[in-house]
Amino acid sequence: MTDADDETADRDGDDAKRDGDDEDPLAAAGVDPVVPDEASGAEFAPDAEVREFIREVADDVRGDSSESKQLSAVLYRVSDLYDDEEETSPEEIYLNVRHIMRIKSEGGLRR
Repeated sequence: MTDADDETADRDGDDAKRDGDDEDPLAAAGVDPVVPDEASGAEFAPDAEVREFIREVADDVRGDSSESKQLSAVLYRVSDLYDDEEETSPEEIYLNVRHIMRIKSEGGLRR
């Protein structure tokens, strides 16, 4: 392959990225999308103190921006792990957050 061929291949790759053939944001960030086995079946004992602390942090970070609202919502979901009236798991929370981030990276819900 010549230098000219390399330049053409680079340009073609850039064109593909601009045409919407984007890489998964989690993959681009180097985040492993698999929840470790030890976390997927983990039990979280109900703990009102931990739950309330996480919810206080969620209230503190919540602001007017969509990002702060999303972070607050994620923290509330995490606090549900310590609530004996809620049924959730780290895997469910992860999948839910990943879904939300994909929708956001695609420009939101299309109606």
